[in-house]
Amino acid sequence: MKEGATMLKQATLPSAISNIPLESVWSNLKSFFSGLFLPAVGLVVFLGLWSLVAKSVDTSLGKFPGPSAVYNQAIVLIDEHYVQVEKAEAFYERQEQRNAQRVAQDPSYVPKIREYTGAPTYFQQIWTSLYTVMVGFLAASVIAVPLGILCGLSQPVYSAMNPLIQLFKPVSPLAWLPLVTMVVSAVYVSQDPMFSKSFITSAVTVSLCCLWPTLINTAVGVSSIDKDLLNVSKVLRLSPMKHVIKIVMPSSIPMIFTGLRLSLGIGWMVLIAAEMLAQNPGLGKFVWDEFQNGSSESLARIMVAVLTIGLIGFILDRIMLLIQKRVSWDKQANLR
Repeated sequence: MKEGATMLKQATLPSAISNIPLESVWSNLKSFFSGLFLPAVGLVVFLGLWSLVAKSVDTSLGKFPGPSAVYNQAIVLIDEHYVQVEKAEAFYERQEQRNAQRVAQDPSYVPKIREYTGAPTYFQQIWTSLYTVMVGFLAASVIAVPLGILCGLSQPVYSAMNPLIQLFKPVSPLAWLPLVTMVVSAVYVSQDPMFSKSFITSAVTVSLCCLWPTLINTAVGVSSIDKDLLNVSKVLRLSPMKHVIKIVMPSSIPMIFTGLRLSLGIGWMVLIAAEMLAQNPGLGKFVWDEFQNGSSESLARIMVAVLTIGLIGFILDRIMLLIQKRVSWDKQANLR
């Protein structure tokens, strides 16, 4: 019986393998090759070339940092973060103990908690940059999307706006920053400000520079809606608001998100330069401080920041792509 069962299994195994569709196997191999293998090869080649080139580049601070030196400084920055966090926790614990003693001696005493004034850690600077760019990006999007829809729906409005768009679109953030700094210093005057002036300056500069891609792409998307959809809206006698919500927005989502992704990428690039000059305590200030520091580890630490900026930019773009897939009516569209 056992021999018969074994012979039966051996007989059915080739037939089972032959039943596997070759198209499915090829599709899986192709997906693996393009999704994992090729990116891994590209990364290995990049690291190899980086390591070779770094050894042959001499600077005033020594050799240009290779991958191993950058990795070591990344570990150092992580360790510094945890050390600084422990110092802050100890600082607040001491304050609580002192306040508890004062209250025990004098029940009418009102405790005061002072903020920890230690230098921000690398991860805190990353959070500051992310928060700043999102505020600037959202502010620009709130202005650009409705204005782009208006320009796409109305040719006279577009004709009136187009000269301004073409005039301000190529202006560098380095040109905007002094003007924004002066205006913020004159307007944002408060004894107890909610936000620092450096944060406001950086966020407004980001908004001014990432406004235009969203506005232009939204206008193009709205103006190129299929005529059949416009005729459907007329037949149904939709109100202007319903026309925008039911027809314009769903049809324009691909172009709108193209503009949003471009704007977010531009805003993230602009932010680093803005933080350098405005001294907003984010990644831009970190790069500037390390450049001014001039120690033997400064180049490696700057390179850590460069890789961090690139990685965060990639993640932000992927997040926008996921949001686009979620809100788009065409779930089969090939989005990259």
